[in-house]
Amino acid sequence: MTLSISLEFFPPKTPEGADKLRAAREQLYALKPEFCSVTFGAGGSTQEGTLQAVSEIMAEGCPAAPHLSCIGQTKDSIRERLAAYSAAGVKRIVALRGDMPSGYGLGGEFRYASDLVAFIRSETGRQFHLEVAAYPEMHPQSKSPTSDLDAFAAKVEAGADSGITQYFFNADAYFGYLNELHRRGIRVPVVPGIMPITNSSQLMRFSDSCGAEIPRWIRLRLQGFGDDSASIKAFGLDVVSQLCEHLKAGGVPGFHFYTMNQAKATAEICRRIGLAP
Repeated sequence: MTLSISLEFFPPKTPEGADKLRAAREQLYALKPEFCSVTFGAGGSTQEGTLQAVSEIMAEGCPAAPHLSCIGQTKDSIRERLAAYSAAGVKRIVALRGDMPSGYGLGGEFRYASDLVAFIRSETGRQFHLEVAAYPEMHPQSKSPTSDLDAFAAKVEAGADSGITQYFFNADAYFGYLNELHRRGIRVPVVPGIMPITNSSQLMRFSDSCGAEIPRWIRLRLQGFGDDSASIKAFGLDVVSQLCEHLKAGGVPGFHFYTMNQAKATAEICRRIGLAP
C-alpha cells in the first residue's frame, strides 16, 4: 500500500516570505503530496492570505485544502467563504473550530467544529472532502479523554471524511487513540501529523500552547544542546524519522507534515523512511 503524504503551510506575511515558501514548495513537490493544506490566523484573520496561497498551490498543479475556522463566524460569512473556495476549484477543506483572538468572547453562530462540518454538508452536500482535527494526547480544552473522543465522533457523525492529528512524539498515544475510535466503530482514516524538530525554543512554545507532549528525554536532550542548532536539527531528524518508522510499521494511512514553510527537514525525513528518492 502506498502511503499518502500531505504538507501544511501557513500564509506568508511578506514578499520575501512568499518567495521562500514558493522555493520550499518547489522542493517538496518531489514528494508527490496528495494535497497541501494552508492555515489561517487566530479568528480567521488571514483567510484572504489562505485563499491566495491555496490558489497559487493549485496553479502549480497540486491539490490544496484551506483551513476553515468557524469560531466567531456567522453562517453567512462561512457561506461566502465556501462560495469563494468552490469558485476557486477547491475540493478539500480542513474544517476546524479554531481559536478566538485574545480579548474576544465566544461569539458567532458556531460552537464546535462538528457544527461547521454539519453546516458545510447541509450547504454543499458531498462537494468537499472534509478533514477534521484529531488529538491523540487530548485537546488542551477537553475535560477528559472520553469527551475528546466524543468530540471527534461528533465530527465524523456530522460528515467528516478523515482526520489529521495534532503532532505528537509518542507513537503509543496515536495507536491507543485509534484503538479507542475503533472500539466505537469509527473507521475513518486518521493521518498522524508530524512536526519536524528544527528549533528547540519554537517547539517548546508551540507544544505548551497546543497541548502536544514532548517526552522528558527529548526535552532534556534539546535543552542540553543549548544554542547548537546543527545538533538540534541532527537529533530532530533522528527522533522524528524513528517515530515515522514506528508509525509506518503500525500501518498508518499516511503522514501530514507541519513543514513550517521549510523543505529540508520534511524532505530528509521522507528520504530516510523510504518515501522519497
